[in-house]
Amino acid sequence: MSALAEPAAVLSCKGLARSFGALRAVDGVELAISAGARHALIGPNGAGKSTLFQLLAGGLRPTAGRVWLDGRDVTRLPDAPRARLGIGQTFQHSSLFLSMSVADNVALAARRVIGRAWSPVPRDSPALRQRIDQLLGEVGLLDRRTASVSALSHGEGRQLELAIALAAAPRVLLLDEPAAGLSPAESERLAGLIHQLPAAIALLFVEHDLDLVFRLATKVTVLHLGKVLLSGTPAEVQDSAEVQEAYLGTGRRADLFLPPDDAGEPT
Repeated sequence: MSALAEPAAVLSCKGLARSFGALRAVDGVELAISAGARHALIGPNGAGKSTLFQLLAGGLRPTAGRVWLDGRDVTRLPDAPRARLGIGQTFQHSSLFLSMSVADNVALAARRVIGRAWSPVPRDSPALRQRIDQLLGEVGLLDRRTASVSALSHGEGRQLELAIALAAAPRVLLLDEPAAGLSPAESERLAGLIHQLPAAIALLFVEHDLDLVFRLATKVTVLHLGKVLLSGTPAEVQDSAEVQEAYLGTGRRADLFLPPDDAGEPT
């Protein structure tokens, strides 16, 4: 019996590079995000993770290399056209409209998907209200529908950002440090929401909380100095001496992979 073929890549890049003067922030990266993947991107500070995200989403143009979405070369497309083609994202720093309600923030994204690019549906459309309630229900914010965004907790803001990203019905979703600044309880809630994302959505996420990474990811890519150091299963990454060295300059595996609450003082 022949081996099962790898799922087709929804988002991929090859030879992707970006320089800032003499600094090569991303250096020849090759990556393939399969349909339904839960793919984590990790690495030490300055590894190039955020720059790579911007190259994939279209916020930056590469110095070299190519990016494909569903087999289509989108290298020269900026972020807005890529979003329309199916790349959704959340950002490391909030981009919410604080003076507007929770529902109105979601409506801004949902109206263009339900209507047409040149003619969004009216604000009082039953279809729009239904879609907003569906999205808010999926992220646990339905009871906060009319609340001002400025009244939300930091964790609720992250939940809202996820609803807005999902409103565009993305084929692939890029999450940039989704758990940054969250309390343990908020991080646990967000992990549950990410775990419940539809299987049809391919997920690529950057996250510093390695405990969260290894709970959610089915594949992990490690960046170091702008290059891919290793791509593999969570177990393969955890067992890699190269990864331990990149993070710590030491082979002390326990220092890297124990959850923060279990880590004691160094002896």
